[in-house]
Amino acid sequence: MGALTLGLIAAVCWGVHDTLVRYISQRVGVFQSLFPVLVSGCIATGGLALVLGAGALEGDAKLYAAASGVVFGLTGLAFYRALAIGPVRVVAPVVAAFPILSVGWAVVNGQVVSSLQWIAVLIVVGGCGFVAATSKDDDGVGAQPAAILWSVLAAIGFAVSFALGQLSVEGGVEMTAIALARVGAVIIVGGLALGLRQPVMPPVSALPVLMVMGALDAIAIGAVMLAGSYAYPSFASVAASTFGVLTIALAAVFLREAVARTQWVGIAIVFGAIGYLAV
Repeated sequence: MGALTLGLIAAVCWGVHDTLVRYISQRVGVFQSLFPVLVSGCIATGGLALVLGAGALEGDAKLYAAASGVVFGLTGLAFYRALAIGPVRVVAPVVAAFPILSVGWAVVNGQVVSSLQWIAVLIVVGGCGFVAATSKDDDGVGAQPAAILWSVLAAIGFAVSFALGQLSVEGGVEMTAIALARVGAVIIVGGLALGLRQPVMPPVSALPVLMVMGALDAIAIGAVMLAGSYAYPSFASVAASTFGVLTIALAAVFLREAVARTQWVGIAIVFGAIGYLAV
């Protein structure tokens, strides 16, 4: 139950985050939106680690945390790029499939997952895909092949980043690991922006929203990493993957975007499967 709860916390944060992305995406480019989000999240987690007096990472945990952040930064670029050139209904189902990789990796490493649990995982992933695929977002239809490629890279990246992050917290110094991962993400994205000569500073008017997005993103990735301290940590990835479904639900409530009755049925099925995993 602990890992699933943390995954749902991450899903809520990313759901709100993505709803804000829809609000601001037309005004800010990929690097100009992602870099401030990562920096603000880095400041928040670093400050919290200092306040709480988090201990130092030892052994491989330090490498796992830094690698998790680097992979997450690259994954963020792939995900933002996919959303920039392809419709949500194409991008979200592919990206939402990453829990299959997470659970598969857990099984390879000796974690026992029953057949019914696998079915529930597939229902969650399939339900997320169904809800996203039946959305009415028609932007970027002509760029679907490229969008799918970037989405596949993002899905793999999320699974790898979360697995590394969960390994880094097994030593018991969670906040230090989360803060170090944020630093790794900032360094890789900032370095790529510098090498590609891409601007990273957004309009001043966009900074408040981006700072809120950064805090939400930091809480979300922190929650998934913390799941490494609980049983079935891969289930946190399963629960977190519902952020796309929550984005659609939040857009319906706050942005007045239409949601079909079949989509609400899909949303109910997704969280029914999450409920089964919690039992």
